[in-house]
Amino acid sequence: MERLLSIIRNKYLIAAVAFVVWMLFFDRHDVATQYDYYSQLKGLKAEKAFYTTEIERVTKTIHDLNTSPQELQRIAREKYKMKKENEDVFVILEREE
Repeated sequence: MERLLSIIRNKYLIAAVAFVVWMLFFDRHDVATQYDYYSQLKGLKAEKAFYTTEIERVTKTIHDLNTSPQELQRIAREKYKMKKENEDVFVILEREE
C-alpha cells in the first residue's frame, strides 16, 4: 500500500498523467479534432480522385472533338438533335418504370 502511495505521489508521474490528459482532451489538437480532420481528409481525397477522373474524361472528349469530325457530328446529333438538310430524325424516348 505504501509503495502504491509513493508511486502516486511521484511528481513526474503526476506531471506525465496531467500532460497526457491535457493533450487528449483539452488541447486545440485533441483526439476528437484529429478524428474530424482525418475524416475530412478522407472525403477530400475521394473528391479529388473523382474530379481527377472527370478531368481526364473531359480532356479525352475534347481531344476527340478537336481531332475527329465524325465524333463532332455524333455529339451534335445525339446531344443537340441536329440534322442534315432533307433528313428526318425520329427521337425515341423510353419510359422509365
